Amino acid sequence: MTATCVILDIGGVLEITPETGWVPRWEERLGLPLGTVNERMRDVWSAGSVGSISEREVYEQVEARLALDALQTEAFMADLWAEYLGTPNDELIAYVRGLRGICKLGILSNSFVGARERETALYHFDDLVDQIVYSHEIGIGKPDLRAFEAVCAGLDVRPEDCLFIDDVAINVEAAQVVGMQGHQFEDNGRTITRIAAHLNAGPRIPGRVPLG
Repeated sequence: MTATCVILDIGGVLEITPETGWVPRWEERLGLPLGTVNERMRDVWSAGSVGSISEREVYEQVEARLALDALQTEAFMADLWAEYLGTPNDELIAYVRGLRGICKLGILSNSFVGARERETALYHFDDLVDQIVYSHEIGIGKPDLRAFEAVCAGLDVRPEDCLFIDDVAINVEAAQVVGMQGHQFEDNGRTITRIAAHLNAGPRIPGRVPLG
């Protein structure tokens, strides 16, 4: 089936996620050299991003590798999630919500085990789009081309009918390799204009899509 489609990233696009400095603060609190936390946890972070470790196992590894007690581990993970989840990009979310029924909508996110539950509770992305593909659920992350193929398959769309929006250039380039149009997110204004242009050029869009 031919259908115009817009697929978005979450972090840095639908969520505003500036660095909070939580890792250096923990290193200072624990008397660890800068870089120690990510050095010790790198394989756990990687495993969590493709779902090869459970959320409970992440907590266990954090506690063991950083020599934290249970309360410290809870506080550490709360800081992790606070940066990960950021705050909602309300303007863009509202615009995308207005596209329901006009085109197919999807999310493709490099994620971490536990993200779906938290983002659903906070931001209701499951009600915003037709399909959410998380790297920790399919075991594949961007810019692997299979991730883009997976979201197209889930939405039953052709790559050439899709506009993919991400804040990371290499992911946009990968989307273009599989045949999608790509847009690197910098701000809401340019992104909304680009989405509108894509939809107005689409084969099944009735009339024009407002920019506001």
